Parts: sequence; structure tokens; C-alpha cells
Amino acid sequence: MNSIFTISKKELLDNVRNKWIIILTIIFASLTLVVSYFGSIFTEGWQDLGITIQGMMSLVQLLIPIIALMLGYSAIIGEIEKGSMNSLLSLPVTRLEILLGKFIGLGSLLAITIIIGFGLAGIVIGFNVSDVDYAGYIIFIFATILIGLVFLVLALFLSTLFNKRSTAMGGAIFLWFFFNIILPIVFVGILAASSDIINIVNNAPDWYHILNLFNPLQVYSFLVTLNVGAALSLDNLSIAYPEYYSNILMTIILLFWIICFMILSYWRFNKRDI
Repeated sequence: MNSIFTISKKELLDNVRNKWIIILTIIFASLTLVVSYFGSIFTEGWQDLGITIQGMMSLVQLLIPIIALMLGYSAIIGEIEKGSMNSLLSLPVTRLEILLGKFIGLGSLLAITIIIGFGLAGIVIGFNVSDVDYAGYIIFIFATILIGLVFLVLALFLSTLFNKRSTAMGGAIFLWFFFNIILPIVFVGILAASSDIINIVNNAPDWYHILNLFNPLQVYSFLVTLNVGAALSLDNLSIAYPEYYSNILMTIILLFWIICFMILSYWRFNKRDI
């Protein structure tokens, strides 16, 4: 545990020195405040946290994955290319400890910036609107951290998979396009090719909903929507979710992504000849 803590602390402090934590905090806080104040075309002034969450979900799905991927894609291969991985492995530390230390350090950086950025924005919004649903907002922050960790562990896997930083970066960019654009288009295309396209919004078949569970970004969207409840006025939503959708199921799926790709990352890292 001391080795893991030392490595995670180094990763966190290195990124603090590089001003990552300051830049990301400002980005998250600024976007949230902008969406809250300017996000509705039907009203003027500050919007409550429910409407803000509704506006932020799409931005989070675009922004958090690419930030997490950029933070983690060079975590392992970057050390190998610089030659510092050999020095690190010469110390009494295992490859699993290195991997866990980097994940915890970078994950802590991501979580801290999300909590501070969205938290400060939430406090500002709370001072300007009434009947604030802080519980729903906290759930939104928790779900955002989870999806960030999913893409961070995907980035670590890429960092162990490829032999060059440039290739790992290309893989990270591809993953962002894959989950944000390619996969949703493929799933909708499959639905459109079936006879179930008649009422795609309200009566999508169960198999289509199950397909969407293979996209962590869709799972994140379901998790926020199902948990925030009143903050998003679920009674007014046009999308009908299956009854078996639950906050527990969505959380388990995201945790499965994290655990599964951490195991794959360790397997690949352990096989590498450095």
C-alpha cells in the first residue's frame, strides 16, 4: 500500500504542478455556470440545478471522456519511452502496484477537479435560485466521476497495449469517436433496419435498450436520469425506460467496466517485455 500511495501521490502532484487541476476546475465550474445562466432559450437568468444538470449531461459526455483519455493514454507507455519505467521496476515495487498507483493518482485528480468545479458552481447557483435539489446534483457529480474513471481505465489499457505514445493517443481519440458517435449511429442503424422503427422514441424494443447498455456513455445518461428524478422532471421525459433499469444496475455496469479493463491492463502490462 505504501508503494501504491507513493506512486499515486507522484501522479497527482505532477499534474498539480502542470496546472491541470486548476485548468480543469475552471473549465468545469465555468461551463456549469454558463449552462445555468444561459442554458435555457425560454427563460432568462439563473436556472435551478435540475435544468442545469439536463443541460450539462451532453457536455459531460463530450468533455469528460476526452479529458480522462488524455490524462491516461501515456501513463505507462510514456514512462517506457522515457526509460523511467526500468528505473521504477528496479525498485521494490510490482507492476500491479504501478498500475494501481497511476490509476488512483490520476483518478483522484479527475475526481477532485469534478467535485471542486461542479461543487463551486452548484454553490453559486444555490445562492441565486430557490428550492435547490442538492441530492440530485450530488448524484450527478458521483455519476460524472464514475464515467471519468471508466475512460481513465480505458486509457490505461491503451497505454499498456501500444508501443508508442503517438499510437496510444490515436487509440484514445478513436475511442472517443467510437463511444460518442460511431456506436450510437450503429445502434440506431440496427434499429432502423428492423421493423421496430415505427415508434423509435417511446416504444423501442428491449433489445435496443440492452444494446445501449454496452455503451458506458449511455449507461451514464441512464444513471443520471434515473437517480436525479424530480430534478429532471422524469414525468415529462419522452423516453420510456424498461422497468429493469435501476440505479444499482447502472452503477454495477460502470464498475464492471472499471474492474474489467483494470484486469486487462494488468494482464497486458505484465506480459510486456520492458
